[in-house]
Amino acid sequence: MTYYKPEHLADFGDIRDGNPELADKFFAYYQAVFAQGALSSREKALIALAVSHAIQCPYCIDAYSQESLKQGADLEQMTEAVHVATAIRGGATLIHGLQMRDRVQQLAM
Repeated sequence: MTYYKPEHLADFGDIRDGNPELADKFFAYYQAVFAQGALSSREKALIALAVSHAIQCPYCIDAYSQESLKQGADLEQMTEAVHVATAIRGGATLIHGLQMRDRVQQLAM
């Protein structure tokens, strides 16, 4: 038994049960976001895969691994997208170290 249940991914539409009106608005927005536009469906799937890793959502990682493959991405491209997310997440952590440094300098005075 795991905390996350893989079968929940297939039942995502059931979130509508709690508030159909808001769910319908969300799903309409979601579909519009992922429609072909200035970015290709493949590019959007790779972005979603990278963000999925940054926010550490196993459901999203599963869904966008599948979608990236479906849209023609290969393992190398998907792995590179994950590394982009890793670099941004790591950089964001490090830059906050400057906030810590400034606070420590204030406290040391």
